[in-house]
Amino acid sequence: QLQLVESGGGLVQPGGSLRLSCAASGFTRTYYAIGWFRQAPGKEREAVSCISVSDGNTYYTDAVKGRFTISRDKANKTVYLQMNHLKPEDTAVYYCAARTIGATGYDYWGQGTQVTVSS
Repeated sequence: QLQLVESGGGLVQPGGSLRLSCAASGFTRTYYAIGWFRQAPGKEREAVSCISVSDGNTYYTDAVKGRFTISRDKANKTVYLQMNHLKPEDTAVYYCAARTIGATGYDYWGQGTQVTVSS
């Protein structure tokens, strides 16, 4: 089994920064992409960013381009989401997820970490 644990969430003022971490353990050789998703109250879950573990190719949703940066530390099996210039609309529970070989989507999920942007 693959386990994912997020950390780094919290309360931050508008314009501030946070760095989220997603640490993978278990059968870590079976996944090839890690994604960050978020869900705000009353809204559907949305994809924020993802990264290919092998070649580092990245994706960002338009709302976070230029403000968020996803990166990976292959040796420590950790993916980071650096979030700068945070806005109140970034407030949500952030989840990381892994897409394993043969899966049609992201099939392993972490427990989520709360990010609140408020003055």
